[in-house]
Amino acid sequence: MVRIDDSSDETKCWLDYPDEVETLESIARGRDWKREIAIQLMARVGCRASGVLTAKPEGLSWNSKGEYWQLEIRGKNTKGGAKTKRDAYVPERVKENLDRYASERDIDDDEPYVDVSVSTVRRWVSDLTFSLYDRTGNERWAMVSSHDLRRSWATYLLVEQNVAVRVMMEIGGWSSYEAIEPYLTKPTAEKIGEELDKL
Repeated sequence: MVRIDDSSDETKCWLDYPDEVETLESIARGRDWKREIAIQLMARVGCRASGVLTAKPEGLSWNSKGEYWQLEIRGKNTKGGAKTKRDAYVPERVKENLDRYASERDIDDDEPYVDVSVSTVRRWVSDLTFSLYDRTGNERWAMVSSHDLRRSWATYLLVEQNVAVRVMMEIGGWSSYEAIEPYLTKPTAEKIGEELDKL
């Protein structure tokens, strides 16, 4: 179930990863393939809504040293100032979906996969999560924002999968420990049980 923290002015949400992410992807695909691509770029690649619009086929490449797919993203500089470039890690299934999408939609290498405004991407997320709220009756879905998809991705990898903080800073575009610290939130009950079983 979507976890929430409403102890401050901003309500933060974390999707149950990967199950609720898959549910959201499926609903998005039912509406439009482009929406599914946007959701995957946020929830599986860690893009902010603005970063989604900078992803292009020409930026997708194989990192032969690390042996993984990466995607060039432009986005927020957590030190302030001009936007910065980063190479985001792309899971194989997302890479394959991006390739099929670009091919079938005849997207040129220098064109963005998602050619809409940031507000449209955010509205898509809101529409999809409200739809899930209507279907499930779970009011927490109605609180999920586009940034919560990035938050869920980061927390899952950092807290649940124990990906090193420095690796996450590189693939997620955080320039300091202070910038990434908010994503080091409390673990799921499953993770707590898994860790305690080791005692």
